[in-house]
Amino acid sequence: MTRRPITWLVAAALTAGVAFGLYWFAPWRLFTDTTVNETLTDTAVTTSSPASSAASAASTSAAVPVVVSQGSFITHEHDTSGTVRLLRLPDGTHRLEIAALNTSDGPDLRVWLTDQQVVAGRSGWQLFDDGRYVELGKLKGNKGDQVYAIPAGTDLTGLRSVTIWCKRFSVSFGAAELAA
Repeated sequence: MTRRPITWLVAAALTAGVAFGLYWFAPWRLFTDTTVNETLTDTAVTTSSPASSAASAASTSAAVPVVVSQGSFITHEHDTSGTVRLLRLPDGTHRLEIAALNTSDGPDLRVWLTDQQVVAGRSGWQLFDDGRYVELGKLKGNKGDQVYAIPAGTDLTGLRSVTIWCKRFSVSFGAAELAA
């Protein structure tokens, strides 16, 4: 049986299929965790909306970071919890802070600011790439506190949610609606 060419072709095809499946699905990530403990900003001031952040900057002490908006994660494809807040720093730059994140590890996870409304349940899993989004980078870890710089010049108007997005499978692991 091992002398037949068809046997070797089938064995090669199966080996290639298994190798591709392992690469694509990365099943070992179901059993791995990466914890990140970056320092979060102490804040005391909250503004009414991202659009008003420039106007309120003049009325707020120049040394105090301002919470522009914030929210809590809901579960989509994988159990996800934690909070998120969008900050304007004293130098006028913005950053996103994720506190107490707890989600699954996965292949090609990203942090996105989006213009989409957060929808609970399965119907909310795949809508975040339908509109405008700003990718803040790869998810640093699936657990803990994380900080992401928002690129200079990013128009925050209309960006109303944050998602932990699996780019490989175009699905949200979890998302948070941003509110003032």
